[in-house]
Amino acid sequence: MTPELLTVLLISGGVLIFLAIFFTLVPIPLWISSLAAGVRVSIFTLVGMRLRRVTPSKIVNPLIKAVKAGLNLNTNQLESHFLAGGNVDRVVNALIAAHRANIELSFERAAAIDLAGRNVLEAVQMSVNPKVIETPFIAGVAMNGIEVKAKARITVRANIDRLVGGAGEETVIARVGEGVISTIGSCHDQKEVLENPEMISRTVLAKGLDSGTAFEILSIDIADIDIGKNIGAVLQTDQAEADKNIAQAKAEERRAMAIASEQEMKSRVEEMRAKVVAAEAEVPLAISEALRDGNFSVMDYANYLNVTADTKMRQAIGGQSSPNDSQ
Repeated sequence: MTPELLTVLLISGGVLIFLAIFFTLVPIPLWISSLAAGVRVSIFTLVGMRLRRVTPSKIVNPLIKAVKAGLNLNTNQLESHFLAGGNVDRVVNALIAAHRANIELSFERAAAIDLAGRNVLEAVQMSVNPKVIETPFIAGVAMNGIEVKAKARITVRANIDRLVGGAGEETVIARVGEGVISTIGSCHDQKEVLENPEMISRTVLAKGLDSGTAFEILSIDIADIDIGKNIGAVLQTDQAEADKNIAQAKAEERRAMAIASEQEMKSRVEEMRAKVVAAEAEVPLAISEALRDGNFSVMDYANYLNVTADTKMRQAIGGQSSPNDSQ
């Protein structure tokens, strides 16, 4: 290989490496597209994006859309939002939609909404076309104890000014549910709710439930009303059952006390009988002692035995003749 050929090959290789690095750092097709769209983006700006690890297409293409839509944006704004972790294309689409709908929305507010985790494009679309939120069945109990179930449809519109820091749909549904329950609870019976369901809507709307939220409540419509269980009757039944159990427990306690008292009286009777038997056992001893001391003669003892025998005979006769007497 001659020195001239080697030189040519080295120069050609260097040129190829330079062109590869150049086209890698400089997106020429994207630069040409921006020039054709009337967006002035310099080559050095595109190279700087590459060096800052920013994808130029994600900045230039939204910028082209924004300029064509009549928005005054620059690459620094879009690039800073991209580096902060935002969705540049969605923010630009939201700005274009707000501009078309004559909604005042600055790039800074749109970027803040996007960085806050909310879908700024959906919020703008909801500002133009309100959204309907349907709640599940909300159960309330009227004053007469009848359960009333109501389902509401809430028409809301996004409030751009309160999207950052404002509560979401869950808070709106919870507040509406609380208002429906309190309204049903203030009614005397379920007929009042069935006859005038718009009363719930008026009462709930008058409470200003959208304060502190990212939405503006336009209307609350009661879509369906059902009658549930008789909660008052169920509570009364449970109370009666509890009272019955308490009464049964007290009666059982009294029965146990009566049984204990009866057993105590029986034991006392047996005790008294034992005392009688003991006293009767002392009679022969007293008679024998009287005989020894001469205080009681043999004839007296014989008379005592006769009296005892006559008493037993009379008792026997009285026991046998008692049925005849009753007849």
